Amino acid sequence: MAGQIAWVEVIGQDTDKLRRFYADMFGWTFDLMEGADYGIVSPEQNGTGGGIGAGPEGMSHQTFYVSVDDVQAALDQAESLGGTKVMGPMEVPGGSTIGMFTDPEGHPIGVVARPEGEA
Repeated sequence: MAGQIAWVEVIGQDTDKLRRFYADMFGWTFDLMEGADYGIVSPEQNGTGGGIGAGPEGMSHQTFYVSVDDVQAALDQAESLGGTKVMGPMEVPGGSTIGMFTDPEGHPIGVVARPEGEA
């Protein structure tokens, strides 16, 4: 449903350390994506679902993704309201499309459009 938080994400450099931290802190377990340094947390564990993965050299952030019907339209709207597009639209494994923008103060916010029929 559009407008609801759909995903939480932590991107960093030492993903093993990050995943151990969140496992120890909250009891989360991770399913590693094949071919990527990205561990998925199921919604049953944290209420939303999410992931912890590797970013390019020097890139670390934590963000949340909000469900939208159209990622490009959401990015355009964010820019019209004083935000800045960071990336996207980009298709990800599983068929979802994601994008990211910053609000007027520079906070990163993700948007996700899932394939029709998926929550």
